Amino acid sequence: MTTRIVELRQGILKKNDELARVLRGRYEAAGVLVLNLVSSPGTGKTAFLERTLRDLRTGGANVAALVGDLETDNDARRLAASGAPVRQINTHGICHLEAEMVAKHLDGWELADLDYLFIENVGNLVCPSSYDLGEKIRVALLSVTEGEDKPLKYPTLFNSADAAIITKIDIAEPCGFDRATALKNINEIRPGVRIFETSAKTGAGMGDWLAYLAEQRVHS
Repeated sequence: MTTRIVELRQGILKKNDELARVLRGRYEAAGVLVLNLVSSPGTGKTAFLERTLRDLRTGGANVAALVGDLETDNDARRLAASGAPVRQINTHGICHLEAEMVAKHLDGWELADLDYLFIENVGNLVCPSSYDLGEKIRVALLSVTEGEDKPLKYPTLFNSADAAIITKIDIAEPCGFDRATALKNINEIRPGVRIFETSAKTGAGMGDWLAYLAEQRVHS
């Protein structure tokens, strides 16, 4: 039985990886930079993305977002208030997004009209690590309320990330957040990864994040 389960999982991942390669080709041909945002629930991922969408649109960029949740369209409606086109993906119990889900929700969008496409993954630090969505950049988010050892507890995600975001930095002091330890732990798992310390509320660190996005788009 164990062998059968392993074979089934490998088959699922193989199929996902093949479709992810097709999606990556579509993104590259269209010239759109695609980012996959992954975090645990409560990290402030939606607030961070909402701020990112607004700031990019203010700067004249064309942006869109896909939002993954088990149920409800609460986050999609919240993000749509930024003025960016947003689509909800409900997984109905599945703890991650898959390339096939993303592909189906791209129908009708002209990717060549976009500068950036953000995929907000389901709140989970385990399952999303295994599923390539064709993204150019995988972003791991960690809030100051979660503890400095999250990268050590969930190394697969942080080891596969191209960038790491520390959120809610404005409340780091009252939370007793040990910044030096958090940075050390992230770099221990993913040496040299780009790290951004941000606050969606105050805007701290957002300038550096936007500059990084612009830099990555030039090279996409």
